[in-house]
Amino acid sequence: MRVIFTTWAWPSHLYAMVPLAWACRAAGHDVLVATQPALLDTVRRTGLPVAPVGHDVDALAAFRDIALPPAEPAGGAKPRGGPRVLGLFAALAESMVDDLIALGRTWQADLVVYEPTAMAGPLAAAALGVPAVRHLYGTDLLGAAGPFLAEALDPLRRKLGLDDVDLSGVATVDPCPAGLQVPVASRRVPMRYTPFNGPGTFPRPSARSGRPRVCVTWGTTPARVDRRLFLAGEVTRAIAGLDVDVVVAVTSAQRELLGDLPREACVVESAPLHLLLPECDLVVGHGGAGTILTALANGLPMLLIPCLPDHVRHSARAGESGAAVVLPARCDDAEPIRNGLTELLATPAHHTAAERLRRELAEQPTPAQVVGELEGLVAAPIA
Repeated sequence: MRVIFTTWAWPSHLYAMVPLAWACRAAGHDVLVATQPALLDTVRRTGLPVAPVGHDVDALAAFRDIALPPAEPAGGAKPRGGPRVLGLFAALAESMVDDLIALGRTWQADLVVYEPTAMAGPLAAAALGVPAVRHLYGTDLLGAAGPFLAEALDPLRRKLGLDDVDLSGVATVDPCPAGLQVPVASRRVPMRYTPFNGPGTFPRPSARSGRPRVCVTWGTTPARVDRRLFLAGEVTRAIAGLDVDVVVAVTSAQRELLGDLPREACVVESAPLHLLLPECDLVVGHGGAGTILTALANGLPMLLIPCLPDHVRHSARAGESGAAVVLPARCDDAEPIRNGLTELLATPAHHTAAERLRRELAEQPTPAQVVGELEGLVAAPIA
């Protein structure tokens, strides 16, 4: 079986697919990651083979437009976050799809696996006559947007000479526990979440003080979009004085964004989150899907302060599950942050909910087992 995994140039979307890609390779299948040029070095650091397709698109400009809109829309116009996102997805697909089709033909791909915002994936698979499988990285945020997404991509579909294309794929690989997920748009293939945060250094264990240990982490996306969205320093200063130990997990580039921290805060640079969290009791973060799932894989409740629209929706699901306390978007006031953390510490129900979701994750099939599902899809005739 020859499998193309495809994403546009956003590292966290790639990282979600790495465990399944490596499981395919370990099972003896050929794997190739197809992505825009800006992500090539990141893919190489995963050890997976990669091929460039298309050209880069300035997605950061769109994210800034959505995350940091003007206080009042000009002329009373409605905010354009939804149309802006759909337009971005269409532009990303158009930038990649021709090269992806050509690559699939040359390489004789049997299957295309794509993350849910890489719409070049199902379009190319339809042109190649092979199955397309979506690979989620969190809750299925686009499942309900199917008609709007199809409309945005319709000009490109017609340009490619394709009949109706199912943008949801023949199946959806889902690393979320069922208790966190919303209904998915195609047949759900559950898969145990296996954290992959890119290369990093094993954090040196430190002695426990007997107090709860809180990990503050702000992922990689907020700081890339705008440094004002990176609240790890503000959060750490806000919870100073509470009866907890604080570990701040950052990349080396984020260290300077923290500002002055309380002396007792421990800063850990470039440590894979899944290696750090087993030594922690709570997580405070931005609501990114990878952070939420890595926390739940360790049964840890969370205090979430989302800053981007997808973070808001991922966080909402975590809050509805009972495993998280969610504050208003971009909240940087000390009092609600301290109150939210105090609630987590004092309310056993949040820990119970997080542990329930951890068990659900552990019971889902491993990536190695999901490879068998992919083999069955390739063997089955396309309807």
